[in-house]
Amino acid sequence: MTTLPLMPKATAVWLIEKTALSFIQVAEFCGLHPLEVQAIADGEVAQGIVGYDPIANRQLTQDEITRCEANPDARLKILPTNNPVKRRSKGARYTPVAKRHDRPDGIAFLLRNFPQLNDQEIVKLLGTTKDTISKVRTKQHWNTPNIKPRDPVTIGLCRQADLNAAVQAATLRLERDGQEIPQPLPASAEELHFPSELTHTHSEED
Repeated sequence: MTTLPLMPKATAVWLIEKTALSFIQVAEFCGLHPLEVQAIADGEVAQGIVGYDPIANRQLTQDEITRCEANPDARLKILPTNNPVKRRSKGARYTPVAKRHDRPDGIAFLLRNFPQLNDQEIVKLLGTTKDTISKVRTKQHWNTPNIKPRDPVTIGLCRQADLNAAVQAATLRLERDGQEIPQPLPASAEELHFPSELTHTHSEED
């Protein structure tokens, strides 16, 4: 019987962020629906989940990932494990996520209040993707009318200590590079206001 990796959703997060595997390849390996994998990539599912490295945890080899990256029709083969998770025998698993809008709200809060954070730092802090950050920043996100900046700490997307550390590191980075520390944007109770120049912020690092 086909087995799943430990922590399937966290493993999917890691594979999406670190490899060039297709959504279908990730979905079949992790026992998820392809639409759920796409939602993870879009930042709408798995809010706050830290990627689980299947190589470091002896569930995959880099050679196996490379083999499947080169052939979209190939399927990942899990290494033998003493703690297999059995795949459900019928139907694809897809679980609706009630709080799917929380992550864009957290991104909007960071863009408004901590503009010194670059996209990669936000990705690491919230477990999101650069594409989702760009869509929130440029108001191209599908749910833009309903996005309200909310502190990611209070909505459970990250810890206060992690946010403080990220902001401090970003500030030190800018100071080291001789760049001015940007000021927080004015808050708006009704809509997001990101100056046009911010739409290209840190583009060289994306």
